[in-house]
Amino acid sequence: MGELLHFEDFAVGQVIDLGSYAVTAQEIREFASEFDPQRFHLDEEAAEASLLGGLAASGWHVCAIFMRLLADGWMNKTVSMGSNGVPEVKWLKPVYAGEVLSGAVTITSKRVSSKRSEMGIFQCLFELVNETGEKKTEMTAVVFMRVKAAC
Repeated sequence: MGELLHFEDFAVGQVIDLGSYAVTAQEIREFASEFDPQRFHLDEEAAEASLLGGLAASGWHVCAIFMRLLADGWMNKTVSMGSNGVPEVKWLKPVYAGEVLSGAVTITSKRVSSKRSEMGIFQCLFELVNETGEKKTEMTAVVFMRVKAAC
């Protein structure tokens, strides 16, 4: 792997493609049985009779899928310093078994910390869409990244 990317390597408005992930019924059930054991995440009939209209991933499962895409597609290629949170998560549409999700990050603002000059701060929009372009999940987040000039 080449040199890791720093705060200066990114621009406001930049969109970072995170790749894609195919969601399976088996993993929907496995995640739900461990972390979100509601019937509509575990049982096809219950799911079809619910507001979801079919077996759908837990919102927390969708966030975990996004985190994997984020780590593989961006964070592990940078000198990320973590985050202080995700202030907003929107599960806009159910994620069904068989869908292929694609992730993206848009950098909406950036600045250097006034208290820690080695730390850059990004405001980001995180999005997951399915293979037809239907937006499934949207999150806003803060990402901290090392400033190269401070190294």
